Amino acid sequence: MNDKNKTSKKIDFKLPKMGESITEGTILNWLIDEGHPFDEGDILVEVGTDKVDNEVPAPFSGVLIEKKYQAKDVVKIGEVIATLKETSGKSESTTPSEKPSKNSNEETSSLTAFRRKGEQKVSSLRRDGRGASGGRREVSPQRGDGRGASEGRGASGAFYSPLVEQIAKDYHISYEELARIPATGANDRLRKSDIFKYIEDGRPAQFAQPASSQPQGFQVPDLKFDIGKGQPVEMDRMRQMIADHMVYSKHVSPHVTAYVEADMTNLVNWRNKNKADFQKRTGEKLSFTPLFIQAVTKAIQDFPKINSSLDNKTIIVKDNINIGMATALSSGNLIVPVIKNTDQKDLEQLAKEVNCLAAKARDNKLTNDETKGGTFTISNVGTFGSLMGTPIINQPEAAILATGIIKKRAEVIEKEEGDTIEIRSMMYLSLSFDHRIVDGFLAGSFLRRIADYLED
Repeated sequence: MNDKNKTSKKIDFKLPKMGESITEGTILNWLIDEGHPFDEGDILVEVGTDKVDNEVPAPFSGVLIEKKYQAKDVVKIGEVIATLKETSGKSESTTPSEKPSKNSNEETSSLTAFRRKGEQKVSSLRRDGRGASGGRREVSPQRGDGRGASEGRGASGAFYSPLVEQIAKDYHISYEELARIPATGANDRLRKSDIFKYIEDGRPAQFAQPASSQPQGFQVPDLKFDIGKGQPVEMDRMRQMIADHMVYSKHVSPHVTAYVEADMTNLVNWRNKNKADFQKRTGEKLSFTPLFIQAVTKAIQDFPKINSSLDNKTIIVKDNINIGMATALSSGNLIVPVIKNTDQKDLEQLAKEVNCLAAKARDNKLTNDETKGGTFTISNVGTFGSLMGTPIINQPEAAILATGIIKKRAEVIEKEEGDTIEIRSMMYLSLSFDHRIVDGFLAGSFLRRIADYLED
């Protein structure tokens, strides 16, 4: 008899830690039923928090014996949410009625080492826990004592995830208004993309209209666009998060973009002359990215207000300079690893971190800590041959820089002895900035200073 497939042990499956400030989560959906087998890496359960919705993968192959909580239950971090049976062989099936024996020798484990898929935060604002007075109660996902407000249920009994409730609270959307928003999630559950689309459309259902009355105010027209025919491609989870983040950024921030042109000839010549020796001496390739980061860091030190974010009506000028670099993944999605404290690092250190984070991004090995805490972002659109770009601000930052392709052109060079035409390596820089925080003079001065540092 082969004992390999018989070897198994029952383990308490606990709700893993999902962020520094997260203390509880809401079970949104179980993807594996009781008695059903699963393989290592399969998604067992979807959990919602007030920041993001998370997919929790299985840490090993086995069978789900018993669920301790059901969909819509609020669970503290570290609580046991299910009992699993780990199998050393292939996944084995069992009956739904199978329960763990109280007298069996069960091995428990905290099982907190879970790999989360990279997702961008939408918003993380402080909650005061109070509902609005009167008949139109404002959404308040958590009271001051830490208990869920009606466990995420509106007046109609509809269930809303903590993330949807937090977004609704930020925009002062009542439960009654939430109930009028078209939902596209499973079991008619309202998703964050639904609520952001609704906000982008101008909140057409903000006020209930009597059925017999004529529509008043702005109504979103049903234009019935012809979207054409073709192969449907479902957005993956990261692409949905990116889409939500971009729409949110354009909605909350009045974007303005400024442009300058930089003569990169001296920098290009210096890099071509030194990159071989730099790699031999440090073991690192010298790309343009660490040079861009170094120039941006110096300019931020000259204009620190660029390195800020907005908290209601208060501008927070950041103490640290943490530069994010937008990086394309093999899947076509985008992620922004962050280099911390760039003002404290020399070119060699910056090159080493840039190369390390870029390699991790390509291999999908970035940690959560390596993608958060950014205060300013650089997007090198020139990598793909683009002349220039108009980047969308990476919330909650105040600005983002796009660097275009470095291209040789004939330029008029002014000299004391007279003007000459020379072949120069030129590059466009574009800065998108939040006009609530940054005005044109500051943005233009900052952008010009970056170009000056690159030309020097």
